[in-house]
Amino acid sequence: MSTILIIEDDPKMQTGLRDNLEFEGYKVRTEGNGTAGLQAWIDNAFDCVILDVMLPGLSGFDVLRRAREKGVLTPVIMLTAKGEEIDRVLGLELGADDYMTKPFSLRELLARVKAVLRRSERGTAAGSRVRLGFFEADLDSYDATRDGVALAMTPKEFEVLKFLWEHRNRTVSRDQLLTNVWGYDESVSTRTVDNFILKLRQKIEGDPSNPRYIVTIHGTGYKLMI
Repeated sequence: MSTILIIEDDPKMQTGLRDNLEFEGYKVRTEGNGTAGLQAWIDNAFDCVILDVMLPGLSGFDVLRRAREKGVLTPVIMLTAKGEEIDRVLGLELGADDYMTKPFSLRELLARVKAVLRRSERGTAAGSRVRLGFFEADLDSYDATRDGVALAMTPKEFEVLKFLWEHRNRTVSRDQLLTNVWGYDESVSTRTVDNFILKLRQKIEGDPSNPRYIVTIHGTGYKLMI
């Protein structure tokens, strides 16, 4: 299930977007101002962000700029009541993936969300090379080395690492890892996630008992720090 963050200060627009996206099967979180939206975006793993330009606190442009500066690569669809070309150009230059001018068709927005998510899935190969200290891995070929020496890793370990890498510098919950890596296998528990994290730390970290890269966020899950 893809998770979408909506940062929109108009209550009616926010509710309409949330209800329609949830009806389509997405998990949705909403925030009503730029400051809270940026914090939620940085602290959590989302598959797509729908971002209004005109927001209290921080503008949508500022939110997008700061997120990209922190290395957050989540696909973004920007919304604005303005139609000037300069606004569209600025949003795209800052790293937006798509742009819609209000008022717009909800059907068109849903289609664009699906398209952005598809492009994101196809585009993960561009960032498939992981380098963490002396550890390196290619997430496409499932090859890994440590200090130049080949490492044996299971496909599931690569999948866990891939999800963490795609959401690097953001907290991912154990439930998110379970859903996205194992699906809905009832035989798998959050303890399984913890065991895989332990195995990854043993292969990646210089001191697995004091991890530098895969850190525990107590009460929530894990974060891959780069």
